[in-house]
Amino acid sequence: MQTSEIVLVGGSGKTGGARGLAVRAASRSSARPFDWEDRSTWRDALQGASSAYVAFQPDLAVAWAAEAIEALAKVAVECGLEHIVLLSGRGEESAQRSEAALTASGIDTTILRASWFCQNFSEGAFVEQIIGGRLQLPTGEIGEPFIDAEDIADAAVAVLTDPRHRNKTYELTGPRALTFRQAVGEIAAATGRPIEYQQVSMADFTGGLAAAGLPQGLIDLLEELFGQVLDGRNSNVMGGVAEILGRPATDFSEYARRTAATGIWSA
Repeated sequence: MQTSEIVLVGGSGKTGGARGLAVRAASRSSARPFDWEDRSTWRDALQGASSAYVAFQPDLAVAWAAEAIEALAKVAVECGLEHIVLLSGRGEESAQRSEAALTASGIDTTILRASWFCQNFSEGAFVEQIIGGRLQLPTGEIGEPFIDAEDIADAAVAVLTDPRHRNKTYELTGPRALTFRQAVGEIAAATGRPIEYQQVSMADFTGGLAAAGLPQGLIDLLEELFGQVLDGRNSNVMGGVAEILGRPATDFSEYARRTAATGIWSA
């Protein structure tokens, strides 16, 4: 059955631009606001939709995520939604608790477990350091198959509109694993200017974040992600993108070339 209207919970995020669909965004700034920390906003944001794409903020790794996803699923069922697509993470026990809470609700569910986004280098936490010519992170020679958020958006469109993908779980990765050092090297090659990667201790990393004024909750989240998820458990390349879309996932080098052409990394 074709969905009639899709609500994008977290619609202002990297993968929120579901192209070619009758959609409406549900975020703090949307016409019908949605705030994860204000549950009184949820019902109106979901009302009238038949499906939802859910990207939890700040991350499914936070302690209260699973309970929030469970509560959201209950409201979605009460509003008559038939299908929820959840953007999840690979190798995160906390994310798996959220997945379980969602599937237990009885609503049709599709889980998209994504690796680290390529766009973290150009739209997220790393971009300022890349522009400055040196990225410093507490991770060494562990490979990560970075996924282009454009591929996640395309996959989301496909699973939202094709009922064959309901009640399935897919792991979405790029076509090869790179270390952060290798990824920075590819960005340097694409921009034609020197950019270094430097591994630092976790203490130096978190201390720098604190000195920059980041809230402790965000620092704790980043410490968990770098200290636990980037330990090699997610280095394997998976075929979810090809399984859903019938084409290979976008390579990091293509992302780097495309992004460099926009000038975002220009010093």
